[in-house]
Amino acid sequence: MAQFSVNAERFDPYKNFKFRVKWDGRYVAGVSKVSPLKRTTSVVEHREGGDPSSPRKSPGQTKYEAITLERGVTHSVRFDQWANKVWNYGAGLGAEVSLKDFRKDIIIELYNEAGQLALAYKVYRCWVSEYVSLPELAADGEAVAIQSIKLENEGWERDTEVTEPTEPSFTEP
Repeated sequence: MAQFSVNAERFDPYKNFKFRVKWDGRYVAGVSKVSPLKRTTSVVEHREGGDPSSPRKSPGQTKYEAITLERGVTHSVRFDQWANKVWNYGAGLGAEVSLKDFRKDIIIELYNEAGQLALAYKVYRCWVSEYVSLPELAADGEAVAIQSIKLENEGWERDTEVTEPTEPSFTEP
């Protein structure tokens, strides 16, 4: 059975280096790394007294791991603005947390090598639990300054409206 229904001649899986992240209907500039989407369902073991010695197993609660987004430090304030909705230092008593809108749904899109949208995931009810505004600085270093946000979430699902694109082919003259 072919792994790709539209592009049956395609053999290689998608690469991990062409992606975009969107929230509030806008793409977030400069995101260079997204941690994996991971969920874990606990195992509930049980047995009756007359059962064989090994227990029966059934699914328990499902937990969704936090997602970390990284990007190079720029003048964009999108990470700052969202992180400040969870805790805004000096905002005044009762105004430190924006309870009305500190959660956001985000979309993570994966593109094929030709830049066509191939997959998308919707991540629900995210909020910033950790924010690194400025990384460790070193006078003898030569790395890019990276900031990050850690997003707690209440689940994700693949966007089934995004279908496999027809990949272009080029013929030689």
